[in-house]
Amino acid sequence: MYIDGVFSGGGVKGVALVGAYHAIEERGLQFKRVAGTSAGSIVAALIAARYSSKEILQLIDELDLSNFLDSRSTLIPTPVAKWFWLYWKMGLYKGNELESWLVSKLKVRGIQTFADLPPQTLRVIASDLTNGRLVVLPDDLPHYGIDPREFSVAKAIRMSCSLPYFFEPVKLKNGGSPSIIVDGGVLSNFPMWLFDKENVKKVRPVLGIKLSHHLNERPKNEIKNAIKLFEALFETMKDAHDSRYISRKHERNIIFIPTEGILTTEFDLSPENKEILFNVGYERAKKFLCSWSY
Repeated sequence: MYIDGVFSGGGVKGVALVGAYHAIEERGLQFKRVAGTSAGSIVAALIAARYSSKEILQLIDELDLSNFLDSRSTLIPTPVAKWFWLYWKMGLYKGNELESWLVSKLKVRGIQTFADLPPQTLRVIASDLTNGRLVVLPDDLPHYGIDPREFSVAKAIRMSCSLPYFFEPVKLKNGGSPSIIVDGGVLSNFPMWLFDKENVKKVRPVLGIKLSHHLNERPKNEIKNAIKLFEALFETMKDAHDSRYISRKHERNIIFIPTEGILTTEFDLSPENKEILFNVGYERAKKFLCSWSY
């Protein structure tokens, strides 16, 4: 049976999304269209490229996530250099290694641009800080004078994964000054609204996989200093749009996967924690699917 799927962001915790995908495959369900933000966009793109959950897990097992932390060469002492590049480049790491990895893995399946995918198969979210708006890729590319069919899928995923201050933003050029594009999670970390709209009959069942507690179980933020205040501010901003959208009607179509204890940017994730994340996603999805009425 075909369904549509939406995958939330969550950095390295996205391994749990792969576990959920494994349970979904075991149930005999196949994705016709997929969408995602940040880490969810990576999983969505690999699914659109017809990778199985086992194949994605193998890619993750073979991958040293720290390779994505591609800092720049410099003669300046490292601590000083990091702040220097953060100021001028707006990100500690270039993000080129992540994009190169995506290019290679998608190319294996014959996918380079969106022309290589059936229309509407894959949609990902990014945030345009220059114009202050949410961007759906590839749908909104014509607004920038870009033909979606000629745009790199890997570049779109790279844009969706540009965690502010961590990865350098992507500059999308359109004649004059470029638009600064960052992580889609800034404006919509879980774009369930792309496929599951009020008063619009769905083409097929829509299943969401969200890396968080159920809304009623979410722990409160403990704010005791400025750093905790910034973390709470970003988390609230990231989830506010989507939390308002998710009603009781939509909750019944969402697998909630709590992943506390592991940081979004924990790129030195151990094999043990990779396995823990995969198993948490798998078990949560398996339990959910036993009673999911679609």
